[in-house]
Amino acid sequence: MKAVTLQKATFAAGCFWGVEETFRRTRGVLDTAVGYTGGTTGQPTYDAVCSGRTGHAEAVEVTFDPTQVTYESLLQIFWENHDPTTPNRQGPDVGEQYRSAIFTHSPEQEASAKASKASLEASGRFRRPIVTQIVSAATFWRAEEYHQQYLEKRGIRSCTT
Repeated sequence: MKAVTLQKATFAAGCFWGVEETFRRTRGVLDTAVGYTGGTTGQPTYDAVCSGRTGHAEAVEVTFDPTQVTYESLLQIFWENHDPTTPNRQGPDVGEQYRSAIFTHSPEQEASAKASKASLEASGRFRRPIVTQIVSAATFWRAEEYHQQYLEKRGIRSCTT
């Protein structure tokens, strides 16, 4: 029997608590972690990232089994669960740490992300341009433990309820 090689995907789509919960409920996702990536500061803290001076985005690192869920399916979930047309903002959360971004872990992921963005742009679903960044994954700094599975620990299913 051939062993399955797990893969990573990293997405930023606003406050990481709700993004994490959405991916945690996805069949084939084996683990999630919230954290910070895409900036210039090493070992960032939540307070530092919220200051807007680190360049990091709040992000979710997803570990998935590609035999159960495809990267393209994860991209679809990403697009459906935030507004990719608002630069540095999701709902009431404002700042570059809340930007929309896909951090790719391979040339294949980059190609898939660019193709899915182009398809969404061509669909006409949004009146405004999609501002989602597609960049190579950098160091993912795991957030403080109290942020991990934050909504689940509190018995909440989303940030709005």
